[in-house]
Amino acid sequence: MKFVKGELFHIYNRGNNRDKVFYSRRNYLFFLGKMNLYISPYADIVAWYLMPNHFHLMVYVNEVELIPITDPVANNDGVAVKARTLNQSIGIMLRSYTNAIQKQEGRTGALFQEETKAILLTDDISFTPSSFTTAFGTTITAYQDDDKSYAEQCFHYIHQNPVSSHLVKKPEDWEFSSYRDYCGLRKGKLVNRAIGMEFFKEER
Repeated sequence: MKFVKGELFHIYNRGNNRDKVFYSRRNYLFFLGKMNLYISPYADIVAWYLMPNHFHLMVYVNEVELIPITDPVANNDGVAVKARTLNQSIGIMLRSYTNAIQKQEGRTGALFQEETKAILLTDDISFTPSSFTTAFGTTITAYQDDDKSYAEQCFHYIHQNPVSSHLVKKPEDWEFSSYRDYCGLRKGKLVNRAIGMEFFKEER
């Protein structure tokens, strides 16, 4: 993944072998805390959803590299503190979450697929469909809409995914999505609504 400051990106990954990555409501909330800790210092989260075996995020990158405030090395006098990239921070987030789930489920091996994808949304390119089969046997595909920008399509795709996969009938019915923050059902602090409202108006 190569991130660029001042650009929108679509980040996603799924469970290894299409297995679950979230087993309970507590797991979803724990992962959201990890997102806030490891992604928010670098980027504004514009849209997100978590589903049983995958996640998708839309972020606006503010910084590609930072010195971690919570880095334990910073407490050692005379030792240089290394900067950490957003790419590295996402990797730490996923490894940290994986370790917790391995302990919870008594399992070993990879939880997520090896490669986390990050696609530049503000590039002047056609929308590339993202398609895969969920744990429920549903194929999820992002569609092409020539009347919408790549970023608009991604924003819409993220919020409609729980409906497309037949988990709920309406996007606001899925708790683990930023849709509720945009339609006024929740006042969450994870998303930057000022950026996302432009896309949300197009979505309705």
